Amino acid sequence: MRLETWDLRLDMPLIGITSCRKIEDYRQAILHVGGEVRILEPSMGLKAALTGVEGLLLTGGDDVVPGQYGEAPHPTVKDVDPARDEFEIGLVTAARERDLPIFGICRGIQVLNVACGGTLVQDVPSQVTGSVSHGLTVPPNQPYSLAHEVWIEKDSLLSKLMRERLSDADTCDVNSRHHQAVKDVARGFRVSATSPDGLIEAIEDSSRRFCLGVQWHPENFWRTGEFRPLFEGFLEAAASVKSG
Repeated sequence: MRLETWDLRLDMPLIGITSCRKIEDYRQAILHVGGEVRILEPSMGLKAALTGVEGLLLTGGDDVVPGQYGEAPHPTVKDVDPARDEFEIGLVTAARERDLPIFGICRGIQVLNVACGGTLVQDVPSQVTGSVSHGLTVPPNQPYSLAHEVWIEKDSLLSKLMRERLSDADTCDVNSRHHQAVKDVARGFRVSATSPDGLIEAIEDSSRRFCLGVQWHPENFWRTGEFRPLFEGFLEAAASVKSG
């Protein structure tokens, strides 16, 4: 059942979206599949931030402080926000305790992995031999410009959500703008997509109601719908929290 068929007066899960500089596409992606939005700021505190929330969306942004996963910083790690890291890692922990659906995007997949005990590649260009470009190098350099393909595991949640787009294939093209990525995957998670250079592009925890992280930016396609099924699946899981 596609979420746009719901009676939105009765079924509008509240999604907490972590605050970031480019918040609008995340907000629109949720609104367009029938969710309500609360922007979560560190100043709110964990309890107030998650009160009444039925799903957690972790957004993109600055690098995660390497000390959060026990490493010294690489020279390229400069733009960090320790307060945001602490807040979002706390959100993940609290959301998982309640089995709230979690969807992590770009930095969000990294926060999700670190919060659950994983580590990160601190600088893909210098630390991953033969890496493909994970930045937006394709003209006209718009947020939705495609950068490379990802290979999706066939029996994964990601594959099930994307089955209409994938058809008989197991790859799709994605946008990309990051220099860090998941390295050691947190315990209990599986890798559900990789790029041609072997870099991890998606992780998920099948033991939870919905727990998925992707390294690209599906929210940038809210107008055209290429990745709408990811948000629909997330909202469907959030609706199950709402309905009890």
